[in-house]
Amino acid sequence: MTDQPNLPSDTQAALGLLSAAAVRERAHHLLQLGLEGRLAHFTVDLSRLDACADQVVATIRTAYPSLDIPFHARWRHFSAGGYDRWDAVMHGAPWTDAAQMARAAFDLAIVSVLLDAGAGPQWRYEEGRTGETFVRSEGLAVASFDMFIGGAFSSRPEDPFRVDADILLAFMPDDLAAGFQVSPDNPLIGVEGRAALLNRLGRVVATNPDIFGQHDDPRPGGLFDVIAATADGETIKATSILEALLNHLGPIWPGRTKIGGVDLGDTWHHPLVDAPDMTKGMVPFHKLSQWLSYSLIEPLEWAGYTVVDVDGLTGLPEYRNGGLFLDAGVLSLKDPADADRPHTVDSPLVVEWRALTVALLDRIAEPIRTKLGFKAEDFPLAKVLEGGTWATGRRLAKERRQDGSPPLTIISDGTVF
Repeated sequence: MTDQPNLPSDTQAALGLLSAAAVRERAHHLLQLGLEGRLAHFTVDLSRLDACADQVVATIRTAYPSLDIPFHARWRHFSAGGYDRWDAVMHGAPWTDAAQMARAAFDLAIVSVLLDAGAGPQWRYEEGRTGETFVRSEGLAVASFDMFIGGAFSSRPEDPFRVDADILLAFMPDDLAAGFQVSPDNPLIGVEGRAALLNRLGRVVATNPDIFGQHDDPRPGGLFDVIAATADGETIKATSILEALLNHLGPIWPGRTKIGGVDLGDTWHHPLVDAPDMTKGMVPFHKLSQWLSYSLIEPLEWAGYTVVDVDGLTGLPEYRNGGLFLDAGVLSLKDPADADRPHTVDSPLVVEWRALTVALLDRIAEPIRTKLGFKAEDFPLAKVLEGGTWATGRRLAKERRQDGSPPLTIISDGTVF
């Protein structure tokens, strides 16, 4: 974020954390501390990174033998089971121009990503149209997609493919539980937290019609017009997507850190992080916002824009990428008993794990590219993630633990992981 000299210094400092650059800088700072042996919970062994990269390359060559890898985005999950659900919608929807289509795609992606915060090992979703059963991220995606095309988020019966603020404001945990087939035998973690997040999204959208309602009734998809306005000709920076999300959706996050009136969202404390201002001890991640940024690239491209600077975003600090480095031995717990006890998302252990994950994803990208014969500009981090680190983390988890769970147990409210 650029300096805004008319703002108070604490507000300027807080705004400085609302960027992928801040995520990257503080993550690498914690990695350096880890390499110096100064972290309380983890040791880092970079000599294991090359073997870890081999594991990722093996996954990539199996899943994408042509090496034609799409970006890491929610749209991959909407194609679970080899069926491109969104493509079927695009050919049947009554949109009259690309902007209408893009607003609908933004609506779907925003709501689905916000609902994608870890399902737990027991939950599953049975899709009526195919009879297939999906779990974890794919299940959450298909469930939210079915709710979307069924009009569950629309206030217009004649136009189901939209998300309206008034519907989000009134959304109840029971509505979400019904759509996600939740029952005592099919528990989904964080149902109340997810529903509350949709309520806060509805409130932000409804109270900011100048942002979300420029060309329609207020809807999350109104952000398409905000981001499109940042275009230089037909080119949009990926970091501009994230900036818009952090600026305009910041208030949706549950009461966490706020400095100078700025909601810092997915930002947490760690005692070893130094800074010359009010952000001392703070580590930003913005995981769901960055996951959403990756997921809005394709709708912008479908609308005719070219998205650049994709590597300006960071890798995602979630349990599959983090689990990869633990299961591959790049990271080790200083106290092995920590693997057997649950941890809250604000604990220094989880903050360290997430920061190390971001920094190590940057580190592992280059050996993966080298082994595959790509240059960085031809194989951005978004492809490393999709090909990739996320899938390898899941594969190693299945090989090491019967239920495929991550190597650490996180107590989540449904709005972080």
